[in-house]
Amino acid sequence: MATKRATRMSNKRLKLRQQHWPDITDNDLWLRSETKGFTTIPRGISLIMRIMDSLSLKKPLSNTYITLWCYAFDEMTITIQKPRQMALESGFTGQRAENTWRERMKRLEELGFIRSTEGATGDFHYVLLLNPYIAVKKLFENEKYDVPTVLYNTLIDRVDEIGETTIMVDETEN
Repeated sequence: MATKRATRMSNKRLKLRQQHWPDITDNDLWLRSETKGFTTIPRGISLIMRIMDSLSLKKPLSNTYITLWCYAFDEMTITIQKPRQMALESGFTGQRAENTWRERMKRLEELGFIRSTEGATGDFHYVLLLNPYIAVKKLFENEKYDVPTVLYNTLIDRVDEIGETTIMVDETEN
């Protein structure tokens, strides 16, 4: 059930849409509530992806990572049945596509964005998506990694704006 605030904000955005694009109907839009083909992603994902790419120069990780999110359900577990397809969706083609994809997956695991277990299709048959806000916080606090301060601070501003609290959790409290 939507809260009064959520309903009010939704009505405000609908009114803006009708005001600026009166010729657009719901049929012209991809609406999450009208489909089964959706996933939920963190609102700070664009900044998180920029941070991960900054830690893997000339070997961007973000396309591989967002592809994983497109397969995730609320339990954050993924069973990878078709590594070649995952490689393709991540932007890799040719003879080395799967190897390149596996290299990116290894780096995502090294950085703390995912965990994996081997299975029938290889080392990354089962994948668990970890909380990316906590992963970024740990990377920022680790002197081994050079997380750009401007990106981290912008992410902190964004999570404050959206009310995300997991990045603010003090790890010593757990």
